[in-house]
Amino acid sequence: MSEALPIIETVRQYLTEHLCHGDRSQLPADDASLISSRLMDSIITLKLVSYLEDTFGIAFEAHEVTQENLDSINKIAVFVHRKQST
Repeated sequence: MSEALPIIETVRQYLTEHLCHGDRSQLPADDASLISSRLMDSIITLKLVSYLEDTFGIAFEAHEVTQENLDSINKIAVFVHRKQST
């Protein structure tokens, strides 16, 4: 998971700005649910996907925009790292 640390920090910064209105103390834990807990709605999720694609040079397939890949900061980092490795 150490390879994903820069990804985790980038995702934290994005979510702090766009989900927590700049208040990092409101950021959920790295393994906390973002989608199933309804912290992120579909619009925020799609904006995050666009940001991840632009920032990390990856492309999501339609079937990859799922709770399984995007439901926590850790899951996002693992997914992005896996996409970068392919």
